[in-house]
Amino acid sequence: MPASPSQPGTPSLLRAINDRAALELLLSRGPLSRGELGRLTGLSKPTASQLLARLEAAHLVVPIGITAGRPGPGATLYEINARVAHVAGLDVTPTRIRVAVADITGRTVAEHRLPTPGRHGTLDRVAEALDAALAVAGLTRDELHRVVIGTPGALDPGTGKLRYAPHLPGWHSPRLLAELTEALDLPVDVENDVNLAAVAEQKVGLAQGVEDFVLLWAEEGVGAAVVIAGRLHRGHTGGAGEVGYMPMPGAPLMKNVRRENSGGFQELAGAPAVRALAREHRISGRTARDMVTRARQLAEGGDEAATAFLGTLAQRLATGLAAIVAVMDPELVLLSGDIPIAGGEPLRTLVADGLTGLAVPRPRLAISELTGSPVVTGALQAALSTVREQVFTTH
Repeated sequence: MPASPSQPGTPSLLRAINDRAALELLLSRGPLSRGELGRLTGLSKPTASQLLARLEAAHLVVPIGITAGRPGPGATLYEINARVAHVAGLDVTPTRIRVAVADITGRTVAEHRLPTPGRHGTLDRVAEALDAALAVAGLTRDELHRVVIGTPGALDPGTGKLRYAPHLPGWHSPRLLAELTEALDLPVDVENDVNLAAVAEQKVGLAQGVEDFVLLWAEEGVGAAVVIAGRLHRGHTGGAGEVGYMPMPGAPLMKNVRRENSGGFQELAGAPAVRALAREHRISGRTARDMVTRARQLAEGGDEAATAFLGTLAQRLATGLAAIVAVMDPELVLLSGDIPIAGGEPLRTLVADGLTGLAVPRPRLAISELTGSPVVTGALQAALSTVREQVFTTH
């Protein structure tokens, strides 16, 4: 009986493996010649030539000219055909939608921000923001392969409803995912925004190569992403990491967190609490981020009130982290969101010192170094992972 095309060792499977290896090299290293691809993959020159011809015929690679400034005779360089696919990533909050579009190489080709204060019309707003970004890039929806949307809360896989985000009006239909897919006429995924920030750290940030880590996010709300053995842990109802609801010493004990849409950690470390704490220490600013930035600057100059503010904030963050670390024992804890990033290294050092006395595990503690929106970056990376798997499959 003839071998199945998917049977290990068959020529078609070996070609597909070689093709994928070459495409990954072109993604990570940029333009390469036939000889360079051959050396990096261990393929002979004839095999490398056949591989490139096959990928060029499939419109996956394009020649871009002759090598210059490299040893040896000139040779044709090849690169990924960036226009073979595009993806979009969105970050949705109650006040705005932020969207970016990237080509298959991961290069961002357009960005757009749509204010949505107090608005409903979920489908219309998403479509409006997406089309505006596509217009900037000179693209149409037909040229998009996938959309990933980050939101507060998470989709419950059992009901299809968005949980843990009652403050996001218009996003609670049990057919939310289907409605978005139908309205955009595109494959759509909806993911928790903090989970997407963790994906960004895995792909292009400080968590590259780290199997077990926690990302603690502190902005208007407090949340966490949990990664175990390199995979996001979402939990039975999608609610893993909703640590804002976690009871905390020093905060009122809420016995109906669903009704209150809050919990102890949120009451101590969310933006409203940070603003109140800053005012107690006579630190002014329009937002929590502004106040923490100002406090860091004042503390570096020796201001006692600012130093006390940062110390109290750090202790609150460390207390919440201690419970997470005691359960998970991660290799790395990443602090992200406006509040930790505004506090910078002084706040990180204070949190690390506080955590040392509260938990037995000693994870590495770092502040995210990603620029721009980590949620949008993670959404793009998640979409790219799926689309590359589809587009780069050549057998």
